[in-house]
Amino acid sequence: MFQVMDVNGILSRLQTQDEEELDALLHKYNQENSHTFAFDQKEEHLRSKLCQGLLTVLGKQLQPHSQRTCLETLRILSRDKNVLGPVATREGITVLAGLAQLNCGSEEADTQNGHPEHTLTGENERVVVEALKCLCNVVFNSTAAQQVSADVQLARGLCARLRAICTGCHEVGLFSLRLLFLLSALRRDVREDLQREQHPVRLLTELLEHTVALRWVGPYEVAPPEPQALPIPAEDNERSMEALKTLFSLTLSDARDEDSDHQFRRIAAIMRHLLMLKTQTEEKTEEAHSHAINLLCNLPVSCLDVLIDVPIQGGLEKYNGKNMDVIQVLLDFMEKRIDKQGSNYKEGLTPVLSLMAEGSRHHREIRRYIKAQVLPPLKDVKIRPEIGTTIRNKLVRLMTHVDMGVKQSAAEFLFVLCKESVDNLLKYTGYGNAAGLLEARGLLAGGRGETQYSDDEDSDTEEYKSAKPFINPITGHVEEPMPNPMEEMTEEQKEYEAQKLVNMFDKLSRQNLIRPMGVKKDGTLAPLDETLCQPADDSSGSDTD
Repeated sequence: MFQVMDVNGILSRLQTQDEEELDALLHKYNQENSHTFAFDQKEEHLRSKLCQGLLTVLGKQLQPHSQRTCLETLRILSRDKNVLGPVATREGITVLAGLAQLNCGSEEADTQNGHPEHTLTGENERVVVEALKCLCNVVFNSTAAQQVSADVQLARGLCARLRAICTGCHEVGLFSLRLLFLLSALRRDVREDLQREQHPVRLLTELLEHTVALRWVGPYEVAPPEPQALPIPAEDNERSMEALKTLFSLTLSDARDEDSDHQFRRIAAIMRHLLMLKTQTEEKTEEAHSHAINLLCNLPVSCLDVLIDVPIQGGLEKYNGKNMDVIQVLLDFMEKRIDKQGSNYKEGLTPVLSLMAEGSRHHREIRRYIKAQVLPPLKDVKIRPEIGTTIRNKLVRLMTHVDMGVKQSAAEFLFVLCKESVDNLLKYTGYGNAAGLLEARGLLAGGRGETQYSDDEDSDTEEYKSAKPFINPITGHVEEPMPNPMEEMTEEQKEYEAQKLVNMFDKLSRQNLIRPMGVKKDGTLAPLDETLCQPADDSSGSDTD
């Protein structure tokens, strides 16, 4: 952690013209504090002065290695949101943008001070990367910096950078994408400004195509990966995930037109391709798939047919020739997230549940395939629906999860698979597990939801038909018959137990813990003495004269 004397020492050197001495001192501090994230509040004013001093030095002509060292120090300081006042100004953001070689407010070719993007090499490239890292920290930690970045139209400069970027500058592309994501996610006005033109969505889509080397074989169809294809390289996967996050932010708008529908269908095709790919590690593959699923949730549900309409790869005759490979990937992803210990179900699981529910609601083949995997015909009804290791058992358990969002998502998903039929849902889950959903949707009396489904009927197994009369509708399974406790009793014992029950009720009544109730004429419940005191109903027309 920074010491007061050390910070004062740096501040004193900032006043001198000895660039080498300052560079050595800063380099030492960067090494000692590279992993510092907790700062002493007593030294905030000194660190704030240091930020201002570093910006002043960076505004002068320095050698690239000295610029990089100063930026590294500023990046470490920018982790503390309490000292960003000097940086979160128009001057501070402009200095950092200049060092990142970004043209604020411009979508022209990405050049700065006469240095086109493709000339970034060696120390110059590292300066640009450090400046971008600083901007990411400052924008993330400071609302004032977010406002300034919006005012100077930093996002437009980033789009220009991404258009001109060369394939060799991995970190420049990575942190340019990350900064664009932060700005679009944290500032609605920036997001709307970018959305108005549609260019960023097209730009990021093309960047994704280039990164994962797509080959189109149809308007919305990508050639499948080769069976022996290598996993996506780690660097390409990193840039892809940042692009996916930014696309997610930019597709949050409800605005739709003919051109955007075409673009969204192409995005759906790319997402299908990404979901079928592997990366260097299983963990990174799952993370990439998670971002792809989040983005698919933003697309119009009508575009999801692209996921299964891939004739070049063949399909299953049972599902009208549709290819269900990617739907199986979604199911596997869902089950893996359910099984993941300590995972955040709300963020990690609800998007895929929502995606599959909407896909099943609007695409019959998707629903039929998923139901065959999740809710196969019932055979063993002696075990409660929530007990076991099948996907159905796991989802039924989620219907009573403590998190309301998780509970609703799981219940809605199963309800859609049951074609929004209350009777079908109760068959697979039991009334006790489904009561929350039915109450929320006003379906406690039975019936269907509003969505129209095909007329194909579900066929029950012989095992289910024979056991159906004995299934407890609350628990959803056949319960073992309970022994009759009165079978072994004598008549005297039965009378004794009956009298005990009467005495218990009498005691509770005297203590006003229970009150006999009756039904009033309007159908509501009221204490019995009030209902007895009501005037007689003479609507029968009897003559009392």
